Amino acid sequence: MKAFSGFTMPLLLCLAFVLFYSGSGQVTQDAFNDVYYDASATTQCLAEPGITMYGGGIIVNSQFTYGTYGWTVSGQGEIAERVSRTNNGFMAAYNRKLPLDSFSQKVLLEKGKFYMFSAWVQVSEGSETVSAVFGTGGGEFVPGGSVVAEHGCWSLLKGGIAANSSGPVDLLFESKNTSKEIWVDNVSLQPFSKKQWRFHQDQSIEKVRKGKVRLQVTYPYSKAGVGGAAVLIKQTKPDFAFGCGMNSHILKSTDYQNWFASRFKFTAFTNEMKWYSTEKKQGQENYTIADAMLKFAQDNKISIRGHTVFWDDPKYQTDWVKALSPKELQEAAERRINSIVSRYAGDVIAWDVVNENLHFSFLEDNLGKNASSIYFSKAYKLDPSARMFVNEFNTIEFGGDVKVSPWNLKKRLEGMLSYPGNEDIPAGIGVQGHFGPGQPNLAYMRSSLDILATTGAPIWLTEVSVEPGLNQAQYLEEVLREAYSHPAVEGIIIFAGPLPAGFSATALTDMNFNSTPAGDVVDKLIKEWKSDDLKARTDEGGFFGTSLLHGEYEITIIDPITNSSSTSIFEVTKDSSEKIFHIQME
Repeated sequence: MKAFSGFTMPLLLCLAFVLFYSGSGQVTQDAFNDVYYDASATTQCLAEPGITMYGGGIIVNSQFTYGTYGWTVSGQGEIAERVSRTNNGFMAAYNRKLPLDSFSQKVLLEKGKFYMFSAWVQVSEGSETVSAVFGTGGGEFVPGGSVVAEHGCWSLLKGGIAANSSGPVDLLFESKNTSKEIWVDNVSLQPFSKKQWRFHQDQSIEKVRKGKVRLQVTYPYSKAGVGGAAVLIKQTKPDFAFGCGMNSHILKSTDYQNWFASRFKFTAFTNEMKWYSTEKKQGQENYTIADAMLKFAQDNKISIRGHTVFWDDPKYQTDWVKALSPKELQEAAERRINSIVSRYAGDVIAWDVVNENLHFSFLEDNLGKNASSIYFSKAYKLDPSARMFVNEFNTIEFGGDVKVSPWNLKKRLEGMLSYPGNEDIPAGIGVQGHFGPGQPNLAYMRSSLDILATTGAPIWLTEVSVEPGLNQAQYLEEVLREAYSHPAVEGIIIFAGPLPAGFSATALTDMNFNSTPAGDVVDKLIKEWKSDDLKARTDEGGFFGTSLLHGEYEITIIDPITNSSSTSIFEVTKDSSEKIFHIQME
C-alpha cells in the first residue's frame, strides 16, 4: 500500500498547494515553465505498474494512496481500492452494467492547452480494450487513448487531448465488455501550454535533426591547419524526407511540373499505381500514366514511395475483382503483385503492400487470415531494395478509432513480421495523417508516435491533409512540425497540391499557381528544414565549427594566400557530432 505515515490526505494537499506560492502570495510560474515532456512508452505488460508520469500532474490521489479519495463512481456499478499481493494499492470498477461504468475525477481544463494522459491498466480476466475518455457535459465524450489490457499484468495507456474550451471535464474509463472489472493505477494528466509544446518541439529538432560539425582545413603536404581560409557551405540534399503527393495532372501542365520540381524530392502517386488504375479490365494492364509519372520523377531526382500494391477496403476493388471466386482472386492477386512490384523494383524506396489492413480485410476474408503477411513476403522478395510498409488512417489523428490504435497497429505489424520467413524484412509504419478542420489533437498524436516508436521501425506520415477551415494553414503547420520534431519519424508526404490539379481539400495554390496560406506554410517549412548557405573563416588552427541539419553538403574552401578554391562533398548524420571533417586544399 502506498502511504506517507504521519500525514493525512487533506494536510498533504495543503502542503502541495503552499509549495507553488511565493513569499509575496503570488503563484510562481517557474514550477510550470520547466516541465519536460516524458516520451517514455512501452507495450510490454508488466508485473507491477510503471511510474506515475509527471507525478500525476493535476490528478488528485493519482496513485490511490488514499483509497478512493478524489474519485467518484461513474454511472452504475461500484468502485473500491484493491491491494495486490505485493501490497500495491489500485482502483477497481466492478459490477459494471454499461461500457462507461467506472470511476471518474473532475479536472479543470484551460483552452489552448494540450494535456498528456497516462495510466496503468489491467482487467480482471482475459484481455480487453480499455479507453480513457473525457466527459465534457451534455453527453459528449472526447476519446483520450486506448490500450488492450490483460489480466495478470499492467499495460500503459498513453494518450492525450487538446482543450478547445475552458471548464471542468470528467476523466473516466471505458470498456465495452461489462463483465470484466477495470483496474487502474498511477494516473497522470499533465498540461502543457502551446509555448511549452513548441519549446519541446524545437528542443527535439536541435537534438535529432541537427549535428554539431567541426572541420579542419589543411594543405595536402602539411598537417598544419590553414588559418583564415574562407569557408562556403551549401546544403545540396536534406536528410529528412519531406515530399508531396502527385497525380496525373502533372503530365499535362508545365506549371504543375515547375511548381513541384522546384520544391520536392519525395513523392507518392495518389492513385496511379493502384490496382483499379492499372488494370481496370481483367487482364488488360496499362501502366502508361504511372510510367510517365515515374520518368518525370526520375528526371527531376525525386524519390518515389510505391502506393499501393493492394488496398484491403472492399469499396475500392473493381467490379471484376469483386466477382472473382477465392481461387480466381488468388491467381489475380499473384499476377498483380508480380506485375507491379517487378516493374518498379529498384525505382521506388518503399511499398505500401496492403493498404489499411486493420480497418478492412478484403484479402483476408477471401484468401485467409495470413494474406497480408504472405504478400509482405512476396513484395520483399520481388524488390528487396525497398522498405515494406503497413499504412493506416486514424492511428495518430483520432483516439476514438480503437481498431487502429497505436497498440493495435504495432501488434499488426509484429504479427506480419512473425510469419515464417518474414523476420528480417525491413519494415516501416505508415500513418496517413488525415486531419479534420478543427484543432488537431497534438497530445494524442505525440503519444501515438511514442508508442509506435517502440517497434524500432521508421515511421512515415504518408498522406497528410487538413480539411478546409478558418485555421487550416495554422493547423497544417502544427501537424507538420509535430511530425518533424519526433525522433522516430523519418519522412512526411502531404496529400496536397495545386488547385488546378484537383487538390481542393488541402490546396497549396490557387488556379493561377499563386500560393495559398497553406502553400505559404509548406514553402516556409521547406526553407526552414534546409540549412541556409553559410560563409565563415577558419581559425588560426584551420578549424571551423557549426551546427547543421542532417544531409549532404558542398563545401568550398578559398585559400587566403592564393585565392584559389577547392570544392568537396561531405555528409552530416546523427553520428557526426564527435567527428572532425578533414578538408584538404587542392
